Amino acid sequence: MNSPGENSSRRWRLVLGAAAEPELGGLGGADDVAVDRALGALYNTGDEPTSGKRSAGLGDSAPRVARWLGDIRTYFPSSVVEVMQRDAIDRLQLTELLLEPELLAAVEPDVHLVGTLLSLNRVMPETTKATARTVVERVVREIEQRIATHTRTAVSGALNRAARISRPRARDIDWDRTIRKNLANYLPEHRTVVPERLVGYGRNTQAVRRDVVLAIDQSGSMAASVVYASVFGAVLASMRALRTSLVVFDTEVVDLTDLLTDPVDVLFGTQLGGGTDINRALAYCQTLIARPADTLFVLISDLYEGGIRAEMLRRVHAMRESGVQVVVLLALSDDGAPAFDHDNAAALAALGVPAFACTPDRFPDLLAVALDRGDVRSWADVNAGKP
Repeated sequence: MNSPGENSSRRWRLVLGAAAEPELGGLGGADDVAVDRALGALYNTGDEPTSGKRSAGLGDSAPRVARWLGDIRTYFPSSVVEVMQRDAIDRLQLTELLLEPELLAAVEPDVHLVGTLLSLNRVMPETTKATARTVVERVVREIEQRIATHTRTAVSGALNRAARISRPRARDIDWDRTIRKNLANYLPEHRTVVPERLVGYGRNTQAVRRDVVLAIDQSGSMAASVVYASVFGAVLASMRALRTSLVVFDTEVVDLTDLLTDPVDVLFGTQLGGGTDINRALAYCQTLIARPADTLFVLISDLYEGGIRAEMLRRVHAMRESGVQVVVLLALSDDGAPAFDHDNAAALAALGVPAFACTPDRFPDLLAVALDRGDVRSWADVNAGKP
């Protein structure tokens, strides 16, 4: 058993690579050597400890990369594997190799890999598309399992609260709101409230109560948000009390509502990359809004506008004035604080539309607040960016 000092030296040696071996000593077991080799192929400078030049260690061989992918899955937990894969794609230009089915099958699927595959969709050979679809579907189903139940529960509760009726059945009485509505009828001598008006929940789930329009910026920096938003869109579309539309845009606008029965189809209908014309997307989305007072419009964008900024702001203002509830998310992902256009975010805030980032796990609660016509700004002040 290694002492704490030996474990510390070992960890630092693995972090710093072969260049630190004279000071920290060598590695003992075969597993440590294998771990060091896997790290060195991605992060270290080469085989010579004194070399100061960085170089890619995986080369251009797909079999060699596949072996490396197998090694890191053997020696590291999946969360670390995902980070190392992402670094390998960024640092060693392995994007083209992802077009090979054998290599793609060896990769640990995650949201960022899905984003990379979607950006390659138009150049992907037919031999790879089936494998790529399997990888994307696996990630999508994992996200669905993570968010679907919470989303349906939160949204259904909000819709029921929004459909309050004044003559509810006993089981449908909202006692909290009933008491608050009748506080003026409090009888001190009896220490009770005499309710003149009952407030209850409506239960007719067959009717479409609210319209939801999701507009998703599909520029390259929004890849993770596109994945999560597409899955949320499919979940919302499965709820009969909502009429859900999903639009993706860069400098063009594409309505993918007809594909919402399968979020995998939605994702393969996107084209990550390119510029951004938010104003053009808003102009199209305005044509989808038939019941402004019953519509929730969610714009997911980093707000780097390539179109006409003044027109974009005017359209948001017009939506708000017509009764549409507008929510702007700078990101819908777990990636931490996003980069975004601060001037446009400030301009939207001045219009009464706060712009903030939201994690996928918090998004169902945000939807519930918005559909219940609650105070989204206050919710964002407390919850925005939290996991």
